[in-house]
Amino acid sequence: MTQIQRQLQEVRESVHGAALAVGRDPAAVRLIAVSKTFPVEDIAAAYAAGQRAFGENKIQELEAKAPVLPPDIEWHMIGHLQSNKSAKALEYASWIHSVNSLKLLQRLDRQAGELGKSPNILIEVNIAGEASKSGASVEEAGEMICSNPAHLRIAGLMTMPPFDADEAEQRRIFGKLRELRDCWAERYGLELPELSMGMSGDFAVAIAEGSTMVRIGTAIFGRRDYV
Repeated sequence: MTQIQRQLQEVRESVHGAALAVGRDPAAVRLIAVSKTFPVEDIAAAYAAGQRAFGENKIQELEAKAPVLPPDIEWHMIGHLQSNKSAKALEYASWIHSVNSLKLLQRLDRQAGELGKSPNILIEVNIAGEASKSGASVEEAGEMICSNPAHLRIAGLMTMPPFDADEAEQRRIFGKLRELRDCWAERYGLELPELSMGMSGDFAVAIAEGSTMVRIGTAIFGRRDYV
């Protein structure tokens, strides 16, 4: 067993335990292994240990890695998506977590129709109101939720707390996203089953607040070397 496989197993056990600790079914929480900046060899090691869902932040990395890795990998685009890269995201990713404007949503919808795709979309909401975060405001996210795109499946919401948020602030932000999801699902009669929230340092709090997808990279692959 490689180091990545050992760390992956430890993360799986931690996610499982965090779900049980709050009375949730561990099967209701999906692990997205965030492979951004890491080579295909590292992804292949996690794949060999049974991991199938991987997250990338940049289209350039996604289009370089996806064609040379097994076709049953479920790719998640989790980083900021520029409009001029949206068609490439649709080509490779079956999940896009970072849809942050009505304009981008409409562009993706049009392109998905042209490509014959029907990807899963998560609306990224800037709960904390940070200027540095790229998510939609609560008001714009609400407009997006009820926009009824023809070729996209709006599956739920995504958010990230500030990097320096303490546990109480993390809990507030994650809880607010869950409340928004529940409100909009009831108001518009929609199924919005997914909440993408929680990373290596805060996934236990996110799971306690209802996360269904945790995006974990560092705890699996190690620290990134941003050169």
